[in-house]
Amino acid sequence: MIAKLKHYTKEVLFFIITMTIFANAISLYKSQDLNTSSLELQTVTLLNNKPYTIAKKKPILLNIWATWCPTCKLEAGNIQRLSEHFEVITIAVKSGSDKAIQKYMKEHDLNFKVINDKDGALASQFHVSAFPTTFIYDKNKKSLFSEVGYTSTVGLWLRMLWAGMK
Repeated sequence: MIAKLKHYTKEVLFFIITMTIFANAISLYKSQDLNTSSLELQTVTLLNNKPYTIAKKKPILLNIWATWCPTCKLEAGNIQRLSEHFEVITIAVKSGSDKAIQKYMKEHDLNFKVINDKDGALASQFHVSAFPTTFIYDKNKKSLFSEVGYTSTVGLWLRMLWAGMK
């Protein structure tokens, strides 16, 4: 019985490690074309139609997502948790009207800052072709990290702490 348990534990660990390596390799490949220049956004218009000035001298997490993206739905809770402690701006790409996105946010108990990128023009400035895509900038708005695909709360948290030290 114990031998079987050890065997299955090894198999599960091997699977998790293999999938983690595979997911990171895909993310690295997909992130090669991203625009990693300094963040030029200063004042943006959020869903509530009000201008928002991005904080100066603070690191920022920029998450590009879509309401129709299943991986984005999985990651949304992570982004929500980070938004309670850090400067977080998100861009909802081709996700419908402001009201449709607000409805989605309410249904999923989300309240982070959202820019509605109705036609995908803003996402294309960052050369985003897969969702979700996350950028982390230091307090001087220099790009430090970019990630395509799901990222854990812990991974995002550690990157934001690192960005705050830069």
